Amino acid sequence: MDAPQKAQIGRPRGFDADDALEQAMLLFWKQGYEGASLTELEAAMGITRKSMYAAFGNKEELFLKALQRYTVGPAAYSFESLRQPTARQVATMFLAGSVRSSTWPGGPAGCMGVQGALSTGEAGRVVRDTLAVWRDGGRAALLDRFRQSVDEGDLPPTSDPEVLARYVMTVANGIAVQAAGGATREELQQVADAALKSWPPA
Repeated sequence: MDAPQKAQIGRPRGFDADDALEQAMLLFWKQGYEGASLTELEAAMGITRKSMYAAFGNKEELFLKALQRYTVGPAAYSFESLRQPTARQVATMFLAGSVRSSTWPGGPAGCMGVQGALSTGEAGRVVRDTLAVWRDGGRAALLDRFRQSVDEGDLPPTSDPEVLARYVMTVANGIAVQAAGGATREELQQVADAALKSWPPA
């Protein structure tokens, strides 16, 4: 009669893996890779360390999964902006998305991809390098889109797509850093608007 009861007690407590990953993403976004301890991750995700490792792998693997979630969630604007019909609209939507994501009400300020591993030691090198590649991927996508705009005549033939892509990414990254420092959504949108005043005429 005791066996069924013991089996029930020994069964691992179920958890919502999707919600747990969401909470991990938010903690990494707020505190960075090294700033988020395993104990804090356990508490935020509502699971034991054993369950965390079983479901998501080690801390580095968990961070990479959280980054994937961030990419298709809060940072999805970066890909959606590429579908805009003109280069100016691409830049406008990209910067506006950066402002919104970096000043999400009730959420972490700044950008997980910018601040996630800015100050990591050797143990966080893989994460730091991964984020560098992640950020450069955004620049490369903008570069391809702006090259298309030059080919289609949307941008003047004298425009430099490489400079424009780096310009937009630099402003977006600056917006994220300023947001983490306490700048408001309204203030940062003014910065985005000002940055676009120097955009090449069609």
